[in-house]
Amino acid sequence: MNKRHEPTRQTDEQQITLRSPAELADALPYMMGFHPTDSIVLVALHGSRGRFGGRLRMGIPHSPREWSPVAQQLAECLVEGSERRGYRPDGIVVFLCQDPAEGETSHGVMERLRPLAQGLRTACGTLEVPVYEAMCISDGRYWSYCCPDARCCPPEGRALAIPGTSVMAAAAAYAGIQVRGSLREMEARLEPWTTPSAAEQEIALDTAGTAIVPRILFGAAREEVAGETLTLAREVMARIAQTPRPTTRAEADAADDRLITHDEAATIILGLQDRDTRDRAAQWMEGPDADCALRLWRALSRRCVGSYAEHAAAPLTLAGWVAWSTGDEPGARVALGLALRVDPEYVFARLLHQACNEGLDPETLRNCLRKEQSTQDTSPAGAIDERDERDETDETDERQRRSHGRRVRPPRGRKPSSPNRSRNEKASRTSAGARPRPRKAVASPAGSRNRKPTDAGNRGRANGDTEQRDARSER
Repeated sequence: MNKRHEPTRQTDEQQITLRSPAELADALPYMMGFHPTDSIVLVALHGSRGRFGGRLRMGIPHSPREWSPVAQQLAECLVEGSERRGYRPDGIVVFLCQDPAEGETSHGVMERLRPLAQGLRTACGTLEVPVYEAMCISDGRYWSYCCPDARCCPPEGRALAIPGTSVMAAAAAYAGIQVRGSLREMEARLEPWTTPSAAEQEIALDTAGTAIVPRILFGAAREEVAGETLTLAREVMARIAQTPRPTTRAEADAADDRLITHDEAATIILGLQDRDTRDRAAQWMEGPDADCALRLWRALSRRCVGSYAEHAAAPLTLAGWVAWSTGDEPGARVALGLALRVDPEYVFARLLHQACNEGLDPETLRNCLRKEQSTQDTSPAGAIDERDERDETDETDERQRRSHGRRVRPPRGRKPSSPNRSRNEKASRTSAGARPRPRKAVASPAGSRNRKPTDAGNRGRANGDTEQRDARSER
């Protein structure tokens, strides 16, 4: 093994020293909060004893042609992110985690990924930060790309420790650190249905879109839609709160799904495409509301089926926000990463993802949302939209301006109904190409980077997950 580093992990008052590839491989799920399947993970090391710092996770690109630029980008992201926090890494540990495909062996995975490991080592070395250890973890076995000694790192690899039997597992249990299963399992809780019910849900979304989208885009009923959406969401949350929850995650998700009808899910999903409605729903982020809201947003994410996959950006972002607000950083990063996968330009998800990765305190945003909620509670009931007082020409311009930043898509194959078709089509084109704008309540962290890997098929392409445990800077 490579003996140049002895990284340590601080858990409360304990200090755990990891001295071998076996101990590093065993510690990885505890550092991340889950088993990072199909992932590249980079961990920064600081000081003479190799204290763990920022962590970065990204899905392994499918095409080897993408490996070189991705390696360079990841190395730069980790080093620059650490420098923004005031500590340039003294070294880096690289993990490549992927299980064999059908007909492939774990040893074959290790050899196939060897050029990627070498590319990462070269990219880090270009930045004058050495890679102390590079490992492959596949199908319960691990290999070191850095150790030439076959006595401790044989060509056939070594088996991982039995879960829960290592010193790291004991320290994590003492510190209250939980491993939430694999990344694939966590994502499955948020991904669209593939059951026969998906077709019925898509029909309900078509029907709801015909009725709701024109009211948001072209009528004076936008506030009415917002009120109806939030009222219905509240009713579903109350239903969830009153229903006993099964013990296993799969059973709990199935039970939540049964509590929501197709029409209810479609109405809320379409209503959340309005930015202001989504932001008001984000106020349910603490206290007794948080758990029920999180379960609702997860359930709605699973209902964004078929051609409505992009609509999942709103409930996924809300799920990530509530998870982060309640201290579940791994769950937050998974949800926000999926939101960016379905819509890489969804600004609210991008800002939350980066803020979470930078180790910022969610209390700042919670305070802003509390103030907005207080303002809304004291506003006169039934306030008239100021657009109603404008003449016809100004009204059209105002609608186009206000629709900018709302992800509202007309139902597929149908035109929104309106007395003036040409004016509505113009407004629809203006809105359809718009992207959500950041609200002033969300502070964009300094040094934000918008570069994304170019592999369109990559599972983690918009999910540059970086993790900062000390301060996941998982970007």
